[in-house]
Amino acid sequence: MDEQKDNQADHQRSSTENSSRKQQPITACLFSAAFFGALGSSFLYGYNLSVVNAPALYIKSFYNETWMERYGEPLPAETVTLLWSVTVSIFAIGGLLGALSVTIIIKVLGRKGTLLLNNSFAVAAALLLSLGEMSRSFEMLIIGRIIIGVNSGIALSALPMYLGEISPRHIRGFIGQFNSILICLGVFIGQVLGLPQLLGHESRWIYLFSFLAFPAVLQLCVLPFLPESPRYLLMERRDEAGAEKAFQRFLGKKDVSQELEEVHAEARAQDNLHTASVLQLLRNPAVRWQLITIIITMACYQLCGLNAIWYYTNGILRAAGFAEDLLPYITLTTGAVETLAAIVSGLVIERVGRRPLLIFGFSSMAVFFSLLTVFLNFQDSVSWMPYLSYICILAVIAAFCSGPGGIPFILTGELFEQSYRPAAFMIAGVVNWLSNFAVGLLFPFIQDKLQTFAFLVFVVVCTVGSIYLCIILPETKNKTFMDISQSFAKINKMPIPSPGQEMELVLSIKPEINGKAQDATKIENSI
Repeated sequence: MDEQKDNQADHQRSSTENSSRKQQPITACLFSAAFFGALGSSFLYGYNLSVVNAPALYIKSFYNETWMERYGEPLPAETVTLLWSVTVSIFAIGGLLGALSVTIIIKVLGRKGTLLLNNSFAVAAALLLSLGEMSRSFEMLIIGRIIIGVNSGIALSALPMYLGEISPRHIRGFIGQFNSILICLGVFIGQVLGLPQLLGHESRWIYLFSFLAFPAVLQLCVLPFLPESPRYLLMERRDEAGAEKAFQRFLGKKDVSQELEEVHAEARAQDNLHTASVLQLLRNPAVRWQLITIIITMACYQLCGLNAIWYYTNGILRAAGFAEDLLPYITLTTGAVETLAAIVSGLVIERVGRRPLLIFGFSSMAVFFSLLTVFLNFQDSVSWMPYLSYICILAVIAAFCSGPGGIPFILTGELFEQSYRPAAFMIAGVVNWLSNFAVGLLFPFIQDKLQTFAFLVFVVVCTVGSIYLCIILPETKNKTFMDISQSFAKINKMPIPSPGQEMELVLSIKPEINGKAQDATKIENSI
């Protein structure tokens, strides 16, 4: 009976705490960190996904002219295609290099310092891509693309980590979705600026790449005045005063003892307060299923077929009878739908949760890919069928952005405690960029062999992903990082702390002075 009363009291106290948290408004400092952090990071990634489409013909022409000037003969058509393919695909190689280097940079410079340093890659890439034509060097364009790829690889790891660590847990998903929203906005802005009336013209295409420096410079102007991640300051730098000030600015209140206590409790529950290596993460059975979940989710994020959609969009629009000069404007609807779906997802994520949005997104994509396969096979025989195909394309994009488009990055930050987070983001980044490269490399062959049935491959990927998440993934909304780790304890076959031992962890929260961090190990061993 006493235990039941204690549980009821704990539940009531937790409910009161959650309601008080939900009443806290989003501060200007937190919003600025999320917006400007994403503007100079994920926005550039999205922009670079779409910006090369509009000037493709002009860049190929520039390659041919440069070759003629150097060697006095035209460039063979297959060599033009090869150079163009390298220019596009080397972005993913740069992304992989960025993902591999992010743990080292973060360890030295921290979350905010990494984001600031990353802007130098964006500015350098903008200069190379913009000045390549003037210098008559197509090599500068290729090098610029690999450097902006490095920028994106670092950004897609460092930014979600920073956003997850600066956010109160009741809005962690909403703040984390700034990453996805700005990716989609970057894609859309790339499409808009690529219109022939704007910068998608033969005399203006270099300015499409000059624009890369603008978001990076904006971030450099704002981010230095915003705090570093308080979790990083407290748990890795042992700077309690700095962490307290950071929490105060992000949360807009003076008393942040509750937040500091939460971080201390997490620190005491960890067996390793130092940043773990990738090898240590791979060997640790306590995080095995978290790691498997992130690998599968991030692979599905790239292999679910969204990138392949762009191969068919213009063809379907032409089959529907739209004039060639109208295609760029109609294609803008895909970017607009993508951005709108990401915004809606960000607004509902704290009510609906991560798990339902992910499962709904992948399941919906499987359904609409199946319908698209049917419609594509009948579009030559029925005049209005291409319109249904295009509606399916928009539905696939909306389904992707409703959950799978941003939540995998949020989950990577949530499923791992502080010491394992950088290594987890590195592994997630490697899976992300290798999968991206695999889609670009293999889809043309799949399309050639299967034709309109190629999308059935993605139906399988989306279905398998949604089934796995339905069985394995727990809900993480409004939970502490410690709670989330414990929710995996059973499947990892690790002992679950009793309520009394959990309370001992929370009540034994004191700053670690003179090497007393060893007590944390003793507490965990007793658990």
